[in-house]
Amino acid sequence: MASNRPAPEASAPAHFGPGSRLTGTDDSNGEASRGWEEWNPTADSIRPVRGKHRVAKQRNALARSSTVLGVGVIAAVGAGGIASAQDKPAVSISLPDVISDSFPDAKSLPGVGSFMSDGDKKSDETPSPLTTAALTAADAQQGTTDSGEALRARILQQAEQQQAEADAAQKASAETAAAEKAAAEAKKQQTDAEEKAAEAKRKAKEAAEAKAEKERLEKLAASFSLPTSSYTLTSTYGQTGSMWSSGQHTGLDFAAPTGTPTKAVHSATVKSAGWSGSYGYRVVLELDDGSEIWYAHLSSMTVGAGQKVTTGETIGRVGATGNVTGPHLHLEVHTAGGSGIDPLSWLRSKGLAP
Repeated sequence: MASNRPAPEASAPAHFGPGSRLTGTDDSNGEASRGWEEWNPTADSIRPVRGKHRVAKQRNALARSSTVLGVGVIAAVGAGGIASAQDKPAVSISLPDVISDSFPDAKSLPGVGSFMSDGDKKSDETPSPLTTAALTAADAQQGTTDSGEALRARILQQAEQQQAEADAAQKASAETAAAEKAAAEAKKQQTDAEEKAAEAKRKAKEAAEAKAEKERLEKLAASFSLPTSSYTLTSTYGQTGSMWSSGQHTGLDFAAPTGTPTKAVHSATVKSAGWSGSYGYRVVLELDDGSEIWYAHLSSMTVGAGQKVTTGETIGRVGATGNVTGPHLHLEVHTAGGSGIDPLSWLRSKGLAP
């Protein structure tokens, strides 16, 4: 350790720093000469600093180093002559080594070791640029070397994928709507076809029924006959008026000249033939189904009770007997139970057209 010597008068050097000290030697003329040499203080050469500049014990080596460096700077400035106490002996200050084993190796720090070289040893590894930090293996396979370009490519790819998914969903929706529309059209066409088929079937059935009815009436017409000829229909069934005791007409009137023949409408049995009050001369025919046909106001009768007659056979002649206002045939139709019905409808149901 260097001994303490008085600091001679000299101007402060232009440059000094931590770890340097001012030294003096005698030249050939016996005068002291001054110079700067490396100064490595030790723990034994450092005196405790009192007062405001007391060095506090730090928890880490980095804080201790900054404090020691500050103390070294103050000591160096004092040794350079800035301090005015030249008559006092110089204070020998030693600084501990700021390098500690507790500091990590700079090369081991992430992102730093790749930028440092070991002296003359050349590294074959080339540090990767920061622009490639976000690149993936897929990007490298595609030849992408810039992370910004890779990010842009991924964003565009994601946008294209989302657009493709939206287009696919829209296409699926359109296909579903088209399928539903086609199904609705097919169902409508099927319904229309079924309705047309049902209508055609109904019309065919009605036509068949009408044809069958026509054939039946034609057959009945061959077995039924109108009660007289050369007539005019005057009073119909149910017509009201004071001329009838019941208040309404109970039969169908065929106005014709007196003596016009009256005929059996169908083969039947004569149930009665004779005078019948307001009906005048009347003939009653009973058909096989039990229904009765009344012929009234006759001028004469050609059949008797119990006699069998055939369709179209003459049974009497038109007259004006009984309660009448002129010659005519009053025809009534009664069911097997005795109820009166409309003679016009009954004749038409037998294929006749009065």
